[in-house]
Amino acid sequence: MRGPRPLGVVIKLGTSSIVDEKSHEPLLSILTLIVETAVKLRKDGHKVIIVSSGAIGVGLRRMDVEKRPKHLSKLQALAAIGQCRLMSLWDSLFNHLRQPIAQILLTRNDIADRSRYLNAQRTINELLDMGVIPIVNENDTLAVSEIKFGDNDTLSAVTAAMVHADLLFLMTDVDCLYDKNPRTNPDAQPIEVVEDISSLVADVSTAGSSLGTGGMSTKIVAARLATSAGVTTVITRSSNPGNIINIVKHIQASRSPASPAAKNNTSGSDSEDNTEALISASVSSIKSQPPLHTRFLPSPHPVRDRYFWILHGLRPHGTLFIDAGCYKALLNKAGLLPVGVVDVEGTFHQQEAVRICVVDKKHPHQQPQEVGRCLTNYSSAEVARIKGRHTSEIPGLLGYMDSEYVAQRESISFFSGFQGVGVSRPVTPVGSGVNLVGMVKGTPGKIKGGVRRVRRCRRIRGWRRRRRSWKRRRRRGAMKRMWW
Repeated sequence: MRGPRPLGVVIKLGTSSIVDEKSHEPLLSILTLIVETAVKLRKDGHKVIIVSSGAIGVGLRRMDVEKRPKHLSKLQALAAIGQCRLMSLWDSLFNHLRQPIAQILLTRNDIADRSRYLNAQRTINELLDMGVIPIVNENDTLAVSEIKFGDNDTLSAVTAAMVHADLLFLMTDVDCLYDKNPRTNPDAQPIEVVEDISSLVADVSTAGSSLGTGGMSTKIVAARLATSAGVTTVITRSSNPGNIINIVKHIQASRSPASPAAKNNTSGSDSEDNTEALISASVSSIKSQPPLHTRFLPSPHPVRDRYFWILHGLRPHGTLFIDAGCYKALLNKAGLLPVGVVDVEGTFHQQEAVRICVVDKKHPHQQPQEVGRCLTNYSSAEVARIKGRHTSEIPGLLGYMDSEYVAQRESISFFSGFQGVGVSRPVTPVGSGVNLVGMVKGTPGKIKGGVRRVRRCRRIRGWRRRRRSWKRRRRRGAMKRMWW
């Protein structure tokens, strides 16, 4: 019988999980357990990636600096010193278990450039296929405030989406999320499963440590990014890394169907056997309860690959305001025409990312709602001149026309959850046996009418093609007669 499918697991460790907050000494007990957990997951067939902070914290210990400095140049110098020591520490611990590792340093510029993004994706996948555990960190030595991810929680979410991971573990100093602060409210209730992250009501007042830059709020943001890409996100305590294996097994068991033996036991005719089976099943379920954690369920319609990169890999340089009719046309796989653009904000150039906001003309006092992002074919000054105009007017207004669209449909990506937007990518049903009635809104008569229109257009196109061919043959014949 085939076992459960191996999973791709990304484990994010903050600075407080690696370095002591006061003495800046490495927490060898936790790091050793992390190494043992990662190697155990590798032996079980899973692909493991570690997103590790701590370069600045280790640099503080190496240079005997008591407090984290505020100047960027000093932070970059300490990161350069600490990164060598940190990787040496990881390599020595993994070397005891003969597990090879690799170092990958990323900045937002590496993600924003499409070719470098794909190169990083291919490199990580190749390392995983070779049985290597990549250790990813932000390149704090080169990163400045404009190109920083802000925290490694966001970096871990982007990495998990990049390699299409199944699970993202965000290790922190609490077991899970609570509806209230458990340190001040004894009646705080844990939040174990979050289906809709937009409706989450939890206490996020816990700030990050003095060494790190994150906190519980950044983990919520990272969970929102990861779940939108189809990655199940888990928040659990970093001091018990062994819980990761139990949580992975629990998620695998919940995804796999019930075994045939259990079905046969429960479908028997003897009531006593059924009762015993139910009791044994309940006891085994109690024993197999996973450790306390918060699990964010992934989106049923994930945004991946190029569309995730447009949404979360690029920094927007401006905003395009469109009307509701244009937004509806974009949802129906149309490109963004200048006639649908209401206004422009910011300064941007061609092929730069911008926000897409919908303006309700019927209620002008309402705030525009951001629904997605796109790569533009024109600069902000050019869009300001052609907004609200028809495509045929572009050459007269600009003197040229690079494209009839302000943005191509394949360069537009929407956030999920807006007016039934499930799939950001324009999808056309392909293959035989597709039930169009279940996929397209409308009556069967309307669907048949649409099919008739498609066939009629095909006949017209064929007739035009034959007519052009006939005219070409006629011109060739006339030329031959003139020659002879």
